[in-house]
Amino acid sequence: MRPKDLWQKGQMDLKALLLGNEAVARGLYEAGVRVVSSYPGTPSTEITESVVQYKEDIYAEWAPNEKVALEVAHGACTGGARSFCAMKHVGLNVAADPLYTASYIGVNGGLVIAVADDPGMHSSQNEQDSRHHAIAAKVPMLEPCDSAECRDYTKLAYTLSEQFDTPVLLRLSTRIAHSRSLVELGEREEHPLKEYKKDVVKNVMMPAMAKVRHPFVEQRTEALREWAETSGINTVEYNDKKIGVICAGTTYTYAKEALGDRASYLKLGMVNPLPIRMIVDFARQVDQVYVIEELDDIIETHCRKHGVPVIGKKVFSLCGEFSQATVREALLGETLPYAAFDRPVPARPPVLCAGCPHRGLFYALKKFKLYVSGDIGCYTLGAQAPLSSIDTCVCMGASISGLHGFNIARGPEQAKKAVAVIGDSTFCHSGVTGLMDIAYNKGISTVIVLDNSITGMTGHQNNPANGLTIAGDPTVAVDLEALAHALGIRRVSVVDPFDLDAVRKTVEEELAIEEPSLIISRRPCALLKNVKHKPALKVDSDKCTGCKSCLQAGCPALSVHGNANNGRGTAVIDPNQCLGCDVCAKICRFGAIG
Repeated sequence: MRPKDLWQKGQMDLKALLLGNEAVARGLYEAGVRVVSSYPGTPSTEITESVVQYKEDIYAEWAPNEKVALEVAHGACTGGARSFCAMKHVGLNVAADPLYTASYIGVNGGLVIAVADDPGMHSSQNEQDSRHHAIAAKVPMLEPCDSAECRDYTKLAYTLSEQFDTPVLLRLSTRIAHSRSLVELGEREEHPLKEYKKDVVKNVMMPAMAKVRHPFVEQRTEALREWAETSGINTVEYNDKKIGVICAGTTYTYAKEALGDRASYLKLGMVNPLPIRMIVDFARQVDQVYVIEELDDIIETHCRKHGVPVIGKKVFSLCGEFSQATVREALLGETLPYAAFDRPVPARPPVLCAGCPHRGLFYALKKFKLYVSGDIGCYTLGAQAPLSSIDTCVCMGASISGLHGFNIARGPEQAKKAVAVIGDSTFCHSGVTGLMDIAYNKGISTVIVLDNSITGMTGHQNNPANGLTIAGDPTVAVDLEALAHALGIRRVSVVDPFDLDAVRKTVEEELAIEEPSLIISRRPCALLKNVKHKPALKVDSDKCTGCKSCLQAGCPALSVHGNANNGRGTAVIDPNQCLGCDVCAKICRFGAIG
């Protein structure tokens, strides 16, 4: 039963077992938030998805990108509404421009931005530490350690936002966002729209006004630091004083489970601005202070700046995700016994799903031996063997502008041997401007949009190109062909990626033309509920030669077994996975698959 349903049934004495992300959504509901705008990004996606259950009270939307999402949320807060947006750590880079200036402007209604870091890079291209953004933007940042604190800190963040006239960052990590713990459910507190009053000095950040606001920001930081010293957001627990641990978020949980009563703890709930007196006083009470923080040494550096000798990255890594075992071994030198397999566990790298529409396109590109400028999405798996069809991947939208630069550097002949690939959602996110750049600057690059009608990489969220809102309601869909023409791209083609011959012909034609072109590879994601599949294919063992050409498609439904064909084996198709896409049948030269 959903938290909303519990509340409606008057069962508020119950607790719910919620993901950290779900608990943040619950906190938004209880805090009286009115407007939510986000862009999906693992591990933050479920926050906004969970908000939809409160649609009678909260307006929610998927924005084209994180910058737009934050601007929408800030606009709503300027209009007097408590507002919110969520993103993953690299998304905060995209939203940094409005964030840094919003810090100067402040708020009317409360504004909270959730950012989910990804230590260990479970689904990210880097291990960025978002605390740097909080410090640089000079905004407070709260960091919960479990789902209960996710809900509590979300509500507290709005109080702080309105009290101190500031946006507030709520920092999660993959472990907190995707772990469950008990959350006490409360009722919604309605907060009427605050009156909007025209205030040019506060809201218009021209240089003259910004100069006036900067000293306010610095004063606000010190006021927040003083609040954090005495408010109870940062807590001290004294046990054995031989070891003192300063930690925050998930590292507090790791430390408590690993060390128990063998250490004392200073748990930081506010990680920017950091307290000074509390840290100094805590350090005086213990023999040795350790700082346990994933990723960068921000707390450690703060301690040293204020003369507190601590041990941090000397024993803890700057890379990866920690665990209870990490903490126990670093501080106590203990390793608990564990069972191990007597042989290596086979690697299981991620692959494109069986029936994925991108497979045919990548297979065709590999045959051309092209330079392929890649982008962020599930199609990035095209870089994996055996497809091995992507050369680069930097960030959202970089495939198009990166290809343009690559072709400028290497000349027109190289442009005939290079393409960019980008998903439909990613194209709407930040690919449009790259394509505009190519047209405007008379480039000759060929761009391929992999249009699978969904944002697949984060779990099937709708986007501006598929004609559905976050709630699944019909809306205007971006016409990719018309958009390309409007940008100045004259040559626009649409192909079915399962039609390998058509893909090869279209790619060959567009590469030969010395002008920019857009190819739209269009077929819905195989996992969409409304997609109908063909019966599973079968292998005729009498025709199969064991050549393994079919395996070049990289389909998980295909494998080769046995010792037939002079030990080469025979291809086998798993009927439980095969969706009948026919790509392997088109690859097979012997007609053995059908």
